[in-house]
Amino acid sequence: MRYAVLVTTASVGYKEIDKHIPRLSEELRTLGLSVDFFDFDTDQPEKLLQYDLIEIIGGNPFYLLNSIGNSKAEKILKTVAKEKFLVGISAGSLVLQRNIDLIAGYSPEMNEEVGLKDFTGLGLVNIEILPHYHRFLNVFERFEERAREYEIQNNCFVIRIDDGQGVLAENEKYRII
Repeated sequence: MRYAVLVTTASVGYKEIDKHIPRLSEELRTLGLSVDFFDFDTDQPEKLLQYDLIEIIGGNPFYLLNSIGNSKAEKILKTVAKEKFLVGISAGSLVLQRNIDLIAGYSPEMNEEVGLKDFTGLGLVNIEILPHYHRFLNVFERFEERAREYEIQNNCFVIRIDDGQGVLAENEKYRII
């Protein structure tokens, strides 16, 4: 039997009762995986090493990044990224990047209660994504223009993805799936 774990930390206030949990759990079970749950706020990071697939679900990226730092899980997550399958969804994918500066520009209010000062991510992938692209295109003022300005200011390319899409990153390559 193969084992997967859903990391629920970013789903502040909901954790294991997040509305996405039933669907995500079923998807993993369909792949023949037994599903468990993990929270950086309450579980020891070493526990992640026992799973074949670690899926960090979405929510508040500031809260998630802060919780990872507080639990001293960076080294474990780097090991997991090299030896296992590590999946990030929305906020879960953002913290795997170099930083969450782009999201801080769009949604600084998400950080108000957290008070995170350093937006440096785990740096496990050398890409930057902007999830939920078309869903937020008309929600935020100048959404696309601000993304382009960020790219110019930071000399980078931001991969814009929609719900239902993903980015498979391995070594220096990536592809949208």
